[in-house]
Amino acid sequence: MEEVYALVDCNNFYASCERVFDPSLEGKPVVVLSNNDGCVIARSAEAKKLGIRMGAPAFLFEELLKKHGVRIYSSNYPLYGDLSRRVMDSLRRFAPEMEVYSIDEAFLRLTGMAGAGSADYARRVRADVKRWTGIPVSIGLGPSKTLAKLANKIAKRDGQHGGVFSIINHPFADELLDTVKVEDVWGIGRQYGKLLNNAGISTARRLRDAPDRWVKKHLTIVGLRLVWELRGISCVSLEEAPPPKKAIACTRSFGRHVESAEELREAVAFFTTRAAEKLRAQGSAAACLQVFIATDRFRPGDPQYADAVTLKLSRPTAYTPELIRRALRCLDTLYRPGYRYRQAGVILSGITSLGDVQPGLFDTPGRETKRRELMETVDRVNRTMGRDTVRCGAEGVRKPWGMRQRKLSPRYTTRWSELPAVR
Repeated sequence: MEEVYALVDCNNFYASCERVFDPSLEGKPVVVLSNNDGCVIARSAEAKKLGIRMGAPAFLFEELLKKHGVRIYSSNYPLYGDLSRRVMDSLRRFAPEMEVYSIDEAFLRLTGMAGAGSADYARRVRADVKRWTGIPVSIGLGPSKTLAKLANKIAKRDGQHGGVFSIINHPFADELLDTVKVEDVWGIGRQYGKLLNNAGISTARRLRDAPDRWVKKHLTIVGLRLVWELRGISCVSLEEAPPPKKAIACTRSFGRHVESAEELREAVAFFTTRAAEKLRAQGSAAACLQVFIATDRFRPGDPQYADAVTLKLSRPTAYTPELIRRALRCLDTLYRPGYRYRQAGVILSGITSLGDVQPGLFDTPGRETKRRELMETVDRVNRTMGRDTVRCGAEGVRKPWGMRQRKLSPRYTTRWSELPAVR
């Protein structure tokens, strides 16, 4: 039985999320900016046609944005994350096996499902996801994950396919692979792309037809698996449960320069809370904590200072108050008065399973159990009632150091006070 994989990719995801609750944006150029409204991190198809580059500082395109009436939005990660969850929940209805590859991409294994290898099935998936979530998607079908990824590129690139393309048993598969640059093949990248181009392997087809011995020598066994995938032999299985992250970070640039120790302490406490939430979400605890602070390197006239402190914990933990206490101790050794700080961050590492953490010899009986139950309750309340409904006092309330988000849309689906109004 031939394997059948589908890669489902949300089209211009962040821009599409903004359009879900504002239909007036349809057909108009939309861009989404990074933290502190700095750089362009998402563009609608209309914005791409205007020549607005991905990652470019927004101020470089200020006149162009005004001239063409481009709608500009600050990044609204709570909204994007929730709509991503809804898209993924919708996709799970169509396949018994699924891998969430990124916030806007997922692989489906459709092997053995009646009619699953046809473009008609994919069109049904596409139509239902759009109807249920408002997010348009493109779908590529292939006998391997690599070919499904490649087919998805074709589905997005060529409008005549209606957002769906299958390379399974395609009569012109060779010609299609000839149109794909080798550096654009999933898993190749820029460095391997240079090596392959220098060897005369410039397209996906040439890579597919390269000798196994040469590929293994220059691209290792991982590259050889990729070549077999291009030949239609499935070698990369789905990761239905992605492995826990080995390090979790929360780092931000401030909306304005910060000079006082009090504001820095609030920021570091806030970042620690966010990192601890991510840690618990994957059922882990951290044995190592790092805190760093830095001034603005883009203001060379200002005195410059940057440093970090790493602390090894006596026992892994995911208990937010404990992590905040340790992080603030690190900050106290880092802070130097007289500087204008622009960035800070917290990194948790030495990650292990929360279930493997043993209580200390001199701990109060049941202390770890009570800590876990408390954090589970806090996380549950914040998931149900909205983020930061319950939080540590060390994080502050007003957060004057917070990110600059002058064009932030409402968090329609995660904040009660910002629910869409129907008139």
